[in-house]
Amino acid sequence: MTQLTSARQGIITPEMEEVALKEGVTPEFIRQGVAEGTIVIPRNVKRRNIVPIGIGKGLRTKVSASVGLYGDRAEMGVEIAKIKAAVEAGADAIMDLSVSGDINAMREASLTSTPTPVGTLPIYQAFAEAARKYGSSLKMEVEELFEVIERQAAEGVDFFGLHCGLTMEIVERAQREGRVDPLVSYGGSHLMGWMLYHRKENPLYEHYDRLLAIAYKYDVTLSLADGMRPGCLADSLDGAQVQELVVLGELVRRARKAGVQVMVKGPGHVPLNKLKTTIALEKSLCQGAPYFVFGPVVTDIAAGYDHISAAIGGAISAWAGAEFICYVTSAEHLGLPDIEQVREGVIAARIAAHAADLAKGASKAYDWDLALSRARKELDWQKQISLAIDPERASKLRRERSEASSLACTMCGKYCAMAIVSHYLGTPRLSC
Repeated sequence: MTQLTSARQGIITPEMEEVALKEGVTPEFIRQGVAEGTIVIPRNVKRRNIVPIGIGKGLRTKVSASVGLYGDRAEMGVEIAKIKAAVEAGADAIMDLSVSGDINAMREASLTSTPTPVGTLPIYQAFAEAARKYGSSLKMEVEELFEVIERQAAEGVDFFGLHCGLTMEIVERAQREGRVDPLVSYGGSHLMGWMLYHRKENPLYEHYDRLLAIAYKYDVTLSLADGMRPGCLADSLDGAQVQELVVLGELVRRARKAGVQVMVKGPGHVPLNKLKTTIALEKSLCQGAPYFVFGPVVTDIAAGYDHISAAIGGAISAWAGAEFICYVTSAEHLGLPDIEQVREGVIAARIAAHAADLAKGASKAYDWDLALSRARKELDWQKQISLAIDPERASKLRRERSEASSLACTMCGKYCAMAIVSHYLGTPRLSC
């Protein structure tokens, strides 16, 4: 049985109990959310070293970080170091998006080097293997695609990103409408190329029931990715994107009927004024399925600072109802991120997630902020640093830019507002 079928039968699984304990809710709350499809627990039955998490309505907003082999100079050791840096920075899940090199070995290392759920996009490997075998990814056979999907599921991958809703009709619509950036999704663009080359329907859509059977067998959570995600603000919420979202809604219903956990992965580039509409559309068309957003970035001009743009979009999206944020690094649109940029991207996404949780009234988020505020009032630097979202950076800045003997920071020095108020109002203050 899957988590979904168990929940529907009234069974509270050990994973549901563990998630409930971490979230501060009852196991029944988790069971009911899983049964309704508004909560997913990505956990392949083959994984042994995983610490399960819940993603969905009423839970803390989660953050995912992406790594993987890309290009001739990619090194598996570097990518494993990125995984460790991401997890240490607080990432809740990892996606291995390898497209070159020893993809099997990289995936094995990803699955064994982190206790978080691990996701992949199987079509990346299917196209890479076809390119090596035939000299072109366009020559990929449908059987080869499903062999890769089954292989990755059998090895323990917890969730799959799959462009199942990219139909030929939607591709033709995009061609007619004339987008500024026709297709920016790596997997979506290669899949569209395959479809146009063969003049055939998307095999992930045409053979969706076969995919569901594999996902059910291993309890792999499907993350239905939008191949038509907007790659610039001008294309946001155009006809092709919305039509694909309608199709994804149909596929969500079919997955749930088959007992398969499912969430939806979303845009992309979205202006602030369209963020709430985008989330509302997904929630309506996809019956409340958890929404996994890529950022979103809220301006096209932030090259080098897209982690900031994405944090703005992620905070508002999560406040509006998205439950899972895929980080964006400062290297987005420019190149592959290094280890420090991965860490920085995770922290930026976590700030966005926490800000949204505060806005949604999450008591744990509020208590965390309140505890730090009280430590700040008391000039308790040790406690402030320990409660910071990035204690390592906070401690470094404090060491470098403040006098060790000073209770105040170097910004105000002897004019520290906290110290002055404490002196005149007689409020208690802790020493450093």
